[in-house]
Formats: sequence, C-alpha cells, structure tokens
Amino acid sequence: MDGLTLAALLGALAVALSIAIKVVALGVIPANRKPSTGMAWLLLVLLNTAAGLIGFALFGSPRLDRHRQARQDQAKARIRERTDHVPDHELDPTLPPYVGSVVALNRTLGSMPLVGGNTVELLPDYRGSIAAMTKAVHGAETFVDVEFYITAWDDTTDPLFAALADAAERGVRVRMLFDHLGSRGIPGFQEMLKRLDGTRIEWRAMLPIKPLKGVIRRPDLRNHRKLLVVDGRIGFTGSQNLTEPGYNKPKNHAAGREWVELMARLQGPVVATLEAVFAQDWYTETGETTAVAIVPAPVGESRSGAMHDVTCQLVPSGPGYVAENNLRLFTTLIYSAQRRISLTSPYFVPDESLLYAVTTAAQRGIEVELFVSEESDQFMVGHAQASYYRALLESGVRIRLYPSPWILHSKHFTIDDDVAVLGSSNMDMRSFALNYEISLMMLGRDVVTAMREVEDTYRRLSRELTLEEWSQRPGRTRYVDTVMRLTAGLQ
Repeated sequence: MDGLTLAALLGALAVALSIAIKVVALGVIPANRKPSTGMAWLLLVLLNTAAGLIGFALFGSPRLDRHRQARQDQAKARIRERTDHVPDHELDPTLPPYVGSVVALNRTLGSMPLVGGNTVELLPDYRGSIAAMTKAVHGAETFVDVEFYITAWDDTTDPLFAALADAAERGVRVRMLFDHLGSRGIPGFQEMLKRLDGTRIEWRAMLPIKPLKGVIRRPDLRNHRKLLVVDGRIGFTGSQNLTEPGYNKPKNHAAGREWVELMARLQGPVVATLEAVFAQDWYTETGETTAVAIVPAPVGESRSGAMHDVTCQLVPSGPGYVAENNLRLFTTLIYSAQRRISLTSPYFVPDESLLYAVTTAAQRGIEVELFVSEESDQFMVGHAQASYYRALLESGVRIRLYPSPWILHSKHFTIDDDVAVLGSSNMDMRSFALNYEISLMMLGRDVVTAMREVEDTYRRLSRELTLEEWSQRPGRTRYVDTVMRLTAGLQ
C-alpha cells in the first residue's frame, strides 16, 4: 500500500470516527438535560469534535464525586430526620392562598420548616454589615460559624478577623469555610492562609481541587453561600462576600468600582436553619458531625430598624439536590404574583422556565421591574445577560440600570406586598445548577415594605433602559451577546 492510499484510508477512518462520535453524542449528551443545555453541548461537539468532547468531559456533568455525594446525602437525611417533627408555622390568614403551597414546595425540596417569631434587620451598607458581624462575634460565648464564597483578610475585614481570632483565643469554637477557587482568585489569598494558621480558627477550603492528591471534580462547581452564625442566636446571610468592596483589585480601585450588597441580620428560630446548612457543609468537607436542634427559639431582641415576628423559611440548593430548589421557588412565586414584581440580580441569565415566568408576568399586566448593573464586571456573563434584554423589554419588563462604576451585586426580589426573598443566588443558570446557594423567603407586609425601601433607593439612582435605545446597538455587539448566550448553556 503506497503512501497516498494509506493517507486516503486514514482520512476516511477519521471521517467515519467523527461521524460515529457525533451520532453517539446525539443520543447521549441531551439525556437528563434541559433542551437548551443539550443543544449547546451538541453544537460545540458538531463544530469541533475534539474541543467539544474535552469540554464535555471537564464541564458536562454537575454531579459530585461519590464520596462527597454520599456525605452530602447523609447530612441531608440527618436534617430531614431532625425537621420532620417540627410543624410549619401557622400562616397569617391575610396572606394569599398560594403561599401555603410555596411553603410545602420549599419543605419538600430543602427540608427546612417555616418558622415564625424572627427578627430581621436589612443591612444595605457594605461596611456597616461587616461592623454588625464584628459586633456579634465580640459577644460570642460558645461558637461562631462562618461560610462565605469569597473570603479575604484585608483592611476592611480585619476587624472581623481580629474578633474571630480573639473569640477563638478565649475558648469560643470558631469554624470557617470558604470556596477554594473563589477565594484563591483574590489578591492576598496565600497570606490569608498563613494568618489563619497563626490563629485558633478552624478553617477549610470548600470544593478543593488537588490533582496530585487525587481530588478532582468539575472545576466550575462552587459553594456560593454566605452566612455567619453566632451561638445559634444571631445569624447573617445575603449577597455580600467577605472582602473589601473593590475585591482588592487595583483595576477596580482605579475605576472607582465598588460592589453594592444587601445582607440581613437574623434572630429567632430561622438561625438554627442557617446553622443546619453550615453543619451540612462542614460535614461534607471534614466528616465531622455537628448537633443542631431545629426547634422553636426565643424571639429576637428588640432592635431599632428591625422587623419583628417575621415568618421565614430557608431554602438550600445546589449540586447533589435532585431539583433546582431555588429556580422552582423563584418561578412559582413569579407566576403567583398578582400586582407587582421587583427583581434585583447582578447576573440575570435565565433558563427557559424563568424567562417565560418573568415575561408572562409582564404580559398579563403585572408591573415587573429588573434592577441590573449598567456595566457588568464579567465580560461573558454581561453579554449573555444582554442577549435577553430585547425579549424582556418587548414583553413590558422595565429594566433599570444601576450606574457604573458601581456593581449592583444584591440578590433579592419582592412579590406584591406578601413575599420577599433574599440570599446568595443569582438568577442565572450557574446559580441554579452549579452553585451551592441559600435563599431566605420572608413573609408579610412589614418585611416587603423594608425591602421596597432598598429598591426605592436603587430606582432613584438608576436610569431606565428603553427598547428604542437597545435597538440602536451595533450589530457586532449583538453578535457577541448571542455567542455568549450560547456559552451560558454549557452546563
């Protein structure tokens, strides 16, 4: 066989193999995936078989490794056992009937009961929330548990770290979790680890990737939760990471770019459900169990500016849960709205179900507004998000752009005068499928009114995007938007 014939044969075999791979991919990749996700992966494989297969091998499955999944399942089962005997708090009869079904949905998905008698204080000031956490830690007597996606020991967070170290020195057990890759990308990470090692704080990196030690998993799975619990009495949660408002990056400081957040200070029985989430994550990372009693607790202390006797339910979500708990909560509430929906999300990259819920609400006459940053801090996500603006505007959604250089990073929404949701979850496909998140549902006019005051501040600062303005963008920008929208589906 001469060289020309051999080359032709090898070429034919390569073509046949490529076709065979693509045929197999048609029957394998879409299985148990959303149509948009399956189509995005198929398109990548069809366009570039090698790159598509490598990408799918690395990023195609949100499943956890067996060891981690087993631990997480054990922790979830323990939480379910501990909460089975706790009845849901009786709903205020003035709330609309659909709220009861949402409570049942959340309990089915995340096991956490609806609990009453809570004190909720919203903290929209970035440095003020760190000061509030620092004060709570100074008063700790038995334990402090800290879990944040991004954690950095810098000038802004130093008072809190000093309080944590001091608490550990006086015998308070202090445990800290932070996402391995999320925190690693912040300047000063290695120095933070050295400083932590010089204290009695017990710390672990969540979802670590250590190939040399055989710890390998999909690299873009993240623990995106933000919470702090003191003695089981005081809790904090919301959107804020544990770092200074410019994320310690010179380019942000040069641009005057700071993150705008919203946190909540909590007291009452809902704090025990926050602690249960931490206990689950601590067990998953360390194998060490923690006793958490999810039972009625004393009503929180009276505080100026706080809402009292608030009924709350915590909804954990993320890899390892059968359903996308946060997405199901969000879409159910949006479909249930009768008058008004106000959404705040730094990264609004919805799947089909959420996009239809939001646009359908606007089309049926609900007043719908969406607060987003005028300038995104992430190129790909920003363009993917922009690709949905036309559909939103045409349906009647009012898009309000928070002015640059600030980054509106808050994550919350309100439904009519009845429900407010605050947490760590963005309204994007990553937060629904790939990130561990927590969402706090709060019921009643008082807490919605307080959240509306935050939204009113955003509205005063923002400008409204019109369909006419959006239609005048250059074609090259629309092209990039569309391409980045495709990448958002690669899950």
